[in-house]
Amino acid sequence: MGDAEPRRVVTRRSPASDAATALLGALVREGVRDVVVAPGSRSQALALAAAELERVGAIRLHVRIDERGAGFLALGTAVESGRPAVVVTTSGTAVANLHPAVLEAHHAGVPLIVCSADRPVELRGIRSNQTTVQPGIFAGAMRLERDVAAPDGSAGESDAATRLAREAVDAALGRDASGDPVPHPGPGPVHLNLQYREPLSAVVALDEPLRPSLRGEQAVLDADGAGAAASVDAAVIEAGPRTVVVAGAGAGPYAEEFARAGGWPLIAEVTSRAHFGPNLVVAYRELLREPGFGDDVERVIVFGHPTLSREVPALVQRDGVEAIVVAPWGSEWYNPGRTVRRFERAVRAADHAPTPEERGWTGRWVRASRMLVDEGLPPVASVRDGIDETGHVSDFAAQREYMRAQLAVVRAPVTRRMLVDALWAATWPHDRLVFGASRLIRDADRAVPGRRITVHANRGLAGIDGTVATALGIAIASQSPAPGTSAGGSGVTRALIGDLTLLHDVGSLLLGQGESRPRIQVIVGNDGGGTIFDALEVAGSAPPEAFDRVQFTPQQVDLAALAAAYGWGYVRVTTRGELDEALTGRIDGPQLVEVPLER
Repeated sequence: MGDAEPRRVVTRRSPASDAATALLGALVREGVRDVVVAPGSRSQALALAAAELERVGAIRLHVRIDERGAGFLALGTAVESGRPAVVVTTSGTAVANLHPAVLEAHHAGVPLIVCSADRPVELRGIRSNQTTVQPGIFAGAMRLERDVAAPDGSAGESDAATRLAREAVDAALGRDASGDPVPHPGPGPVHLNLQYREPLSAVVALDEPLRPSLRGEQAVLDADGAGAAASVDAAVIEAGPRTVVVAGAGAGPYAEEFARAGGWPLIAEVTSRAHFGPNLVVAYRELLREPGFGDDVERVIVFGHPTLSREVPALVQRDGVEAIVVAPWGSEWYNPGRTVRRFERAVRAADHAPTPEERGWTGRWVRASRMLVDEGLPPVASVRDGIDETGHVSDFAAQREYMRAQLAVVRAPVTRRMLVDALWAATWPHDRLVFGASRLIRDADRAVPGRRITVHANRGLAGIDGTVATALGIAIASQSPAPGTSAGGSGVTRALIGDLTLLHDVGSLLLGQGESRPRIQVIVGNDGGGTIFDALEVAGSAPPEAFDRVQFTPQQVDLAALAAAYGWGYVRVTTRGELDEALTGRIDGPQLVEVPLER
């Protein structure tokens, strides 16, 4: 056989490529740093433009073959960076596969820009291949939607792309054209439906890196809610009524500052980013269920979106309790039972020196909580047992007993409480911790002490969709150098999920050639199915066989083989010693940690 004919590069003009390059370049200037591409024919102009932007160092490009995972990966990068992330898809069902990520971004207030390629108007409604009604496909969830006509190379299209990019970024961040926050509807998803005609692409070449504008440098979402504290319009909450502060998902550190300023007990869910401070009440479920303990609560002030207990909505709806709900943005207010009568965009505690009686009331909550949490820990012998003040062994029997106790702890089978405690202790401020919507997040919420670390979970709709992809997005954005910089973060991202959560998003384990392989541990509590449903009341009355089949959904997947198939590291943990070793060992790339748990 003779030599293969060299590949020929045909240079031709493509209005689609020109328009796609202009739009993505304008989005970069407006502050976009992460672009996720799922391959397709109609979207080729956008994909090739993104590849060129990566070549010149303007963006971090991520490629995924599954649009659902691509959407949640983009969501994860946006959660971590605070910047709008772009996800690019082709036409047809590809766009529909983004719906779960779009809904999560809508309800959680995450800036996400969907760029979906589409057929031009003349090919719609005539059964053209891969053609459906894409405009309005995400109806009700969008901050902005534009169905953009197919470009034809006319003068002014580049300027139109610049205007569209600015409008899209402002809407995704929940800001008006001047850059000021708009409480309604707040940050969230944007849909740019982009019509393209053939020729669908041409050679794209940028001569120099794109530089973000001043607006682009400032295009970062305040994810911690600090804006509420600085608002000049903050409502003043006076002292007086016995008050409990509740912080749900998205509340941010300001909720803790507010509780501390008012001298009130703080119920902060583990993903609230307010789960720390001297007023934290971890065992709030038990205390609110204790007859007589919390009966004297007169007021509850709620930040964020509480989703992890039944006790909090019951408190909000309790007769005689005034409920105040605080949310800096959004059109839907937290309002269980539709009983809340007061809503505020921002609040601050009135200047007030708590009385001894007020301090005593808050202290009673904190002390009772600590006692209940401590009761759930196994007793451990003191390291000082059998050692005198000089450091020498004075009681060999006591020392042997101590060593036996320590050995028993190391060899003890891993329980859910042990797992969440060890994971929490192993996480540092430069790390990231992600929880899936499984039983384990509730176990952590019941037990882990206050600590100011970065925790995330998809609690907008509290689904298991895309949890692995979200965690990967957070890991990449927190560790990889941002465009124009050389240093990335030094931490590790750990995701604690259930076995069904992993299997639901197993495709996101696929990291293709050229893709970032961050330092991430996906820690799977494997109890063989959905044990979270065992807490349902019907579990005690339904036929066990029927309940297991349609709710528990038992599985026996070989996770070691699964990790090997996707090129992930793997370790199986059964004891406390193995768990500590796995969590504190060196992590150089993606690793799956399987922890068998009893049902």
